[in-house]
Amino acid sequence: MRLVSLLALSVALAPTPALAQMAPADAGASAEADSGAATAIDAGTDATATAEEDEHHDHHDDIVVTGVRRKAGDVLGGLSVLDSEELAKELRPSLGETLARQPGVSATSFGPAASRPILRGLSGDRIRVLTDGIGSFDVSASSPDHAVAINPLTAERIEVLRGPSALVYGSSAIGGVVNVIDRRIPRSEPEDGYDINGLVEYGSAAEERNANLSVDGEVAPHFVVHADGNWSKSDDLRTGGHLLTKELREEAAASPFPEIQELADLKGELPNTAAKSWELAGGLAYVDGPLNVGVSVTRHDALYGVPIRFSLDPDIEAEAPTIDVKQTRYDARAEIPLSGFFSAVHLRGGYAEYRHNEIEDTGDVASTFRTSGGEGRAELVQTEQDGWSGTSGVQYFKRKVGIDGEEKFLPDSRQSQAGLFTMQSLVRGPLRLEGGVRVEFSKLDADADTDLGTPELSSDFTTFSGSLGAAYDLSPEWRAGLTLSRSARAPSIDELFANGPHAGTQAFEIGEPDLDPEKSIGVEASIRRHKGPVTVTATAYYNHFSNFIFQAATGEIEDDLPVYQYRQGKAEYYGFELETNAELGHALGIHWDGDLIADYVHANVDDFGPAPQIPPFRLLGGISANGGPVEGRLEVEHAFRQNRNAPLETETDGYTLVNASVDWHPFDDRPGIMLGITANNVFDVVARRHSSLLKDYAPLAGRDIRLNARFAF
Repeated sequence: MRLVSLLALSVALAPTPALAQMAPADAGASAEADSGAATAIDAGTDATATAEEDEHHDHHDDIVVTGVRRKAGDVLGGLSVLDSEELAKELRPSLGETLARQPGVSATSFGPAASRPILRGLSGDRIRVLTDGIGSFDVSASSPDHAVAINPLTAERIEVLRGPSALVYGSSAIGGVVNVIDRRIPRSEPEDGYDINGLVEYGSAAEERNANLSVDGEVAPHFVVHADGNWSKSDDLRTGGHLLTKELREEAAASPFPEIQELADLKGELPNTAAKSWELAGGLAYVDGPLNVGVSVTRHDALYGVPIRFSLDPDIEAEAPTIDVKQTRYDARAEIPLSGFFSAVHLRGGYAEYRHNEIEDTGDVASTFRTSGGEGRAELVQTEQDGWSGTSGVQYFKRKVGIDGEEKFLPDSRQSQAGLFTMQSLVRGPLRLEGGVRVEFSKLDADADTDLGTPELSSDFTTFSGSLGAAYDLSPEWRAGLTLSRSARAPSIDELFANGPHAGTQAFEIGEPDLDPEKSIGVEASIRRHKGPVTVTATAYYNHFSNFIFQAATGEIEDDLPVYQYRQGKAEYYGFELETNAELGHALGIHWDGDLIADYVHANVDDFGPAPQIPPFRLLGGISANGGPVEGRLEVEHAFRQNRNAPLETETDGYTLVNASVDWHPFDDRPGIMLGITANNVFDVVARRHSSLLKDYAPLAGRDIRLNARFAF
């Protein structure tokens, strides 16, 4: 295990009485920290809150997130939090599909098993996917057919942070952070000496079966042991209609070859999308109040098919690969209380060995991807002094990547990053100021490779990022915020060193070793109403990129694939997110609530045109009903037509999905037991996500009836 700690200076603010007004009427001070590399704790409940307010509070404002202890209402930037109950309704086989209905979030949708989150139109190496603040240690950022090595079944909570605040996690978080919080290193002693949590779920669209069980037990005073395991299996995904778009069906029907004409009639099941996976994990921690020290070990094993990209050329055979993933990871965390200027030190580290085989339909292994590496963080949390507090620390990340076989588009490569960051906050009455900087040192090396025809290469980068923001309480209900940021990201291994055929993107990719760091200047404005029967959060953002890194077609063909080369240019990304919730009152003995989400992103690259795979304008509205032990929800999601397309990209029709769910808590004295039924895509429509490279061949799931049972003792 080779973990070198890196320095990350981040300073944030503990809530003062002025900030406490930002929380909902039922939110009070947090009882204990739920912190790691990314600190996250549940805020307590104010003793003066009414039972009704507690029942219908906004969960998002009860979470303290992102490296320092603060309420969600104090975070300058877009934030979504899915707690255990919301996860039970949103849970899907992949992280991307689980989060796809959150504001500003889409997904790569490369089949049901390989779907990575997209935040504000940015994906890949511009999004950090974390487990309790530490990277996922996989190769999911390099290609959409590579699944994230995190099973959403294990999540206790998932946090999605969009905007400048995410930069405390590294330059790769320029687009945002997805942080999956689990219980594998226990943070607290079980009240009754043990905790048992379980989930069983069935989904009809792919005959999907999921099960997860976790157990925490106190084996000695202050020593808590954890064990969990999960299992998933699904068949080919059933869609709502034809697999190919209308344009491709017309092209197939006009073909003189009968085998191509048959493709026009394909509908229903999406071939080669079956999947199965399992995980086992164990952890041990010493917990004594704010002192917390622990370790865990996790084994992840998955086998999934990649949807066929049907070929309309009889001379080109469509591939149906299966990917076999294995990962073993080791994690450690220590949270140690201090006195004086610093109140605590937080240490977090992880190391993993990962490999996946890409298997042809003949059973032969076509390619093998391997990566190993680790990440470490050390943070010093400042004691609040007259409205000023913060965190300072170090961070280091190192990995090596190797590919063998037909899809070797990269030479053996190594990457290391060391960064220093600080984020300081100050509160004066209704005004909150927050500023941060991050300096990062990156080194990327590639071995000489005669098969690829590439020499030995090496690149070093020093990048600087910073942000300055302010939030002001316009009234007891309303807060306005404004943040300016300057971000910089070192190029990735793929962007620098690629030189070969990449089946996942159906392109012959050529890197550019002389790329400069990608830089952007951004502004983000927000307005929030956080009290009363109607709450509103609206955010607008604008980012101007210089040296934006993208792929452009050269017009050449290599290995029967179009050649794409990495280039740099200026780009603009702007858009907005709106989230509103309203208490509609009581009727028929039921409490009614309504909500609406809207998001939009516009992206353009100079001398190229619209950026590829940008989600269209979307609206999602719902009505929820709470009648004691039974809760119900009906929602409608509409994605508009996307006709702002990159070169060689096709338009995507709009679609409307109707979803409904009912949850039942059968025992008043056992609130952790819940039974639920959810119907997604009730009318079985054909829906294609524009952010997917396979949208023209692989629509989203058709009607999907999901049954789930969750219990906690």
